[in-house]
Amino acid sequence: MPLEKYRYIVVEGPIGVGKTSLTQRLADHVGAKTLLEKPQENPFLVRFYQDSARYALPTQLFFLFQRINEVRELAQMDLFGSQTIADYLFDKDTLFARLTLNEDEFKLYQSIYHSLAPQASTPDLVIYLQASTDTLIERVQRRGFRYESNISDEYLVKLAKSYGEFFHHYDAAPLLIVNSDNLNFVDNDEDFTLLMERIQNMRGVREFFSLGA
Repeated sequence: MPLEKYRYIVVEGPIGVGKTSLTQRLADHVGAKTLLEKPQENPFLVRFYQDSARYALPTQLFFLFQRINEVRELAQMDLFGSQTIADYLFDKDTLFARLTLNEDEFKLYQSIYHSLAPQASTPDLVIYLQASTDTLIERVQRRGFRYESNISDEYLVKLAKSYGEFFHHYDAAPLLIVNSDNLNFVDNDEDFTLLMERIQNMRGVREFFSLGA
């Protein structure tokens, strides 16, 4: 099976970068299970984009408990008995918290997060998708999800910067950093094949892939 040495793969990146689409294509290609974020199930998300100061904490806590319940369930079902590809990394949950919560809220969030984090498994490989903020803004607008209709360009810029800083220091698992500005892994078979080859040929713990690299 292609990529069989990676039993647990995570695809990550900011809103609009294409992580869910790539996760689904990878899973279909190798016959893996998927573990997907479900933002549409968060009852606070639309209100967060309308009034972030008021709804940041309940939005963040809902996602935190949603994600840890899914990760815990996978561990109980013998995660490594089958290949799993996820479109989120539990460790990055703090990224959004730092960006959206005030000081007191962040302290409360941290106490809850640190009590839950040991239950999360470490991936065998993380694929971090990068894109310019112009690309992210265009992709978010183009897909037109209702709960994203009030996302500001400023928020996407801050989020992309926070992702870059987070993965600059990330070393918990092997990391493939992919510049996706000029790559279309869903509709372009050649791009997808190039990515698969790069993943299979990884030798280091941190590598970079972009068109022409």
